[in-house]
Amino acid sequence: MSITYTWSVNQMDAYPELDGETDVVFNVHWSLAATDGTYHGYAYGTQPVPLAEDVSFTPFEDLTEVQVVGWVQEAMGPERVSELEANAAAQIEVQVNPPVVAPVLPWDVA
Repeated sequence: MSITYTWSVNQMDAYPELDGETDVVFNVHWSLAATDGTYHGYAYGTQPVPLAEDVSFTPFEDLTEVQVVGWVQEAMGPERVSELEANAAAQIEVQVNPPVVAPVLPWDVA
């Protein structure tokens, strides 16, 4: 089963001003959608992102979703990213192969 994972940024919390910069992002509300084309898995959360002193500041209006998702995943670490994607894949697996079913009652079968 081939699964596609899509990370998205839903909202960013920012300090109005910090160290002479405006709209400095410190917290990201994210979501993760997974699909095999038929079934879907989902996760969402909030991730604080550190204010890196050794990286040049990117003005808020110049941020890209790819860049911010990169911050989120870096702050989480690769183990947490893998865990979240595995959880979304497990949600799909449960839909493909349900562990519990409710068959039609034998006396209701026509």
